[in-house]
Amino acid sequence: MASFLRFRKLCYVEPAVKCSSVRFESFDQSPKIDQKLDKIKEENNVISANNFALEINNNNSKRKLPIKKQQSKEWGCFHSCCWIIGLLCTTWWLLLFLYHCLQVTLVQVPELPGAKLQREGVTALHPVVLVPGVVTGGLELWEGRPCADGLFRKRLWGGSFTEIFKRPLCWLEHLSMHNKTGLDPPGIRVRAVTGLVAADYFAPGYFVWAVLIKNLAKIGYEEKNLHMAAYDWRLSFQNTEIRDHAFSRLKSKIELMYKTNGCKKVVVVPHSMGVIYFLHFLKWVETPPPMGGSGDPGWCAKHIKAIMNIGPAFLGVPKAVSSIFSAEGKDIAYIRAMAPGLLNSDILGLQTLEHILRMSRTWDSLVSLLPKGGETIWGSMDWSPEEGHACDFSKKRHSQPSLSDDNVNNSDVKRIFRMKDPVKYGRIISFGKSASVLPSSQLPTVDSKEFLRTSASRNRNFSCGESWTEYDEMSRESIKKIAADKAYTTTTLFDLLRFVAPKMMQRAEAHFSHGIADNLDDPKYSHFKYWSNPLEMKLPNAPDMEIYCAYGVGIPTERSYIYKLSPSSRCKSIPYQIDSSAHGGHNSCLKGGVYFSDGDESVPVLSAGFMCAKGWRGRTRFNPSGIATYIREYRHKPPASLLEGRGFKSGAHVDIMGNVAMIEDILRVAAGATGKEIGGDRIYSDILRMAERINLQL
Repeated sequence: MASFLRFRKLCYVEPAVKCSSVRFESFDQSPKIDQKLDKIKEENNVISANNFALEINNNNSKRKLPIKKQQSKEWGCFHSCCWIIGLLCTTWWLLLFLYHCLQVTLVQVPELPGAKLQREGVTALHPVVLVPGVVTGGLELWEGRPCADGLFRKRLWGGSFTEIFKRPLCWLEHLSMHNKTGLDPPGIRVRAVTGLVAADYFAPGYFVWAVLIKNLAKIGYEEKNLHMAAYDWRLSFQNTEIRDHAFSRLKSKIELMYKTNGCKKVVVVPHSMGVIYFLHFLKWVETPPPMGGSGDPGWCAKHIKAIMNIGPAFLGVPKAVSSIFSAEGKDIAYIRAMAPGLLNSDILGLQTLEHILRMSRTWDSLVSLLPKGGETIWGSMDWSPEEGHACDFSKKRHSQPSLSDDNVNNSDVKRIFRMKDPVKYGRIISFGKSASVLPSSQLPTVDSKEFLRTSASRNRNFSCGESWTEYDEMSRESIKKIAADKAYTTTTLFDLLRFVAPKMMQRAEAHFSHGIADNLDDPKYSHFKYWSNPLEMKLPNAPDMEIYCAYGVGIPTERSYIYKLSPSSRCKSIPYQIDSSAHGGHNSCLKGGVYFSDGDESVPVLSAGFMCAKGWRGRTRFNPSGIATYIREYRHKPPASLLEGRGFKSGAHVDIMGNVAMIEDILRVAAGATGKEIGGDRIYSDILRMAERINLQL
């Protein structure tokens, strides 16, 4: 404090003296300071006699330096420092006050479900296995190129992502897979982080599984009865077993947890792509070697109580289409519209999307997320199961009943989703707005043979040098020809993708299938490429098992796209982009070149809920043992303030992991409750009506 007062004295006495020249000294050294002041006075002649007076004691007593208070005419560094420090302190204390005092009276932050159930006497019973989805699991380096020195066992994906900024090209190289095998490139080994930390947080402060893990711990869970089944989400599902023995390790872990927890069956909680990853495991574990895990036919019935699928991408997501086709979605299209120079500038030459496309097309797992079921599920040129949807999501968010009405049935909810002009959602990619709305009879037809002829005439532009993506191997004529006011359904879409990304599709389609099985008893469906498609595989014979479809609703979710040719014709560029200038009218489903439907922002309701609503409901050819299925929908309610947090009542694809209602459902099932005991179906969307409109042989 003494030093601070002396510092203040000096700054007010002499504004011309810069803060950087002032040194902090204590009051017990005041004679020395006075001598320095005298020296400054004599040398610079800047201190006026009117400012202060000197009194000298004849008995050689201590000199005093009375100072007349003077208003500083300059805004010195001292004032700036004090002002900034004061502002920061005031803001910090204000936030603390609001958080600790006002949240109880104004925000009403819900009580943690784990604490609530603990007070009710609910305790851990069944072991729990968590299965993360695409991109949310951490990846770390085990072997790399010289540019990655010092990164051994450091996270390249997840965490702080600092390496992106330090060495971006090196980072891209190490996260890419081999373009022919889909496995590790020579000299590079990147592996999944293990343990609960693998996917508790995606980045500092951005939770994924952390909130659920915390609530599970409240009722008695720890690592002896809680496991994170981390895997390398870039690989095809079967390749995670071939390279890392991921399925074998998961099988052994479930068996161990079953034995060490009193022979209690396991509750599995997959999220997003982890849902179809675990679906693949269900088939693998009961299949004889060498393709399968050599478990007994009753392995699933013995070891698994329930599968609680969060944000399930059972039938794929349209976002995967735009990611593979042009490395963009609604967010990238919006950024491109607002600041085109950031992504497209020839001057900056960042080519961000080109690098992302080059890397992501080596990830076979993305193909598993392409829409499954063809036109039967997703619609044709003139029909789709969502016909009749309205897109006034702002009204939907605020007009529906509150979350306290836990078991409101679909028939009790006012049907907000209605519109005069039906959207042709079946046209998942349209080149030009007119191609998305005109009758199919007025559009040029898309023939698979045309792609074969065009493919034969592919003409690489050698003047561009090294080929980055398959687009560099296409002639400008071919690029224009496949656009030309055409529209593509999920059937013709695969022909389009095989043409623009032939290496990726040839490699990945050996591991995944996207059709509908005519006869599930056909021996060909014993191949692993069908195991992650619920329309081409049978559920295990486990009549006592339960399957839940738990997902958010009430958020505009990407369903189909309007594209245009990119204005840039430079080398190593993406020739197509979402037409962000395409908009509909008031309350239209079309905004910024994207048609929206109901969902959780990533997965449409159609993909998340159809199998539980119809495909597996009762005894069907896809569910021969009649496993019970339940739909648990959570209506999205955005945070009322920053203090409320991301996920308390959120239905968003990742934020739902903090939804208190969903967490309570999971905890109750893990503690032994059945689907009927937690309330059965809870439906707010039009999923039942959509399911009725789909003509699928069951």
